[in-house]
Amino acid sequence: MESPELSPRERAAVLWAEHFTKNTVRDRPDVFDEVRKHFSDAEMVELSLMSGKQGMMNRFMDSFQIPIEGEEEVNKIRKSVRADPDKMKVYLETLTANWPERFPEPDSTAPGV
Repeated sequence: MESPELSPRERAAVLWAEHFTKNTVRDRPDVFDEVRKHFSDAEMVELSLMSGKQGMMNRFMDSFQIPIEGEEEVNKIRKSVRADPDKMKVYLETLTANWPERFPEPDSTAPGV
């Protein structure tokens, strides 16, 4: 992405989000190397989690045909919504501490299996 409005670090974040979303990072070591110049391992994990979360939300909203709020609605909450890093850390620690060693096999009678 070429934009004079974005810093090299911001362009790297956009590059990562694009390729992470398209699932092309694994085939593009040049993308990984470029992003790695600007972000630590922990920051790359955070970028990945946020890109994945947003992608999941987009797919969910699209699948259920939920309309996106207009700018007026977004502006009402823009300053009041913020992810608390400490709460996010506790959530992720709890999630990983309780991650099962094995997942059950799908039920062969379930639809689509």
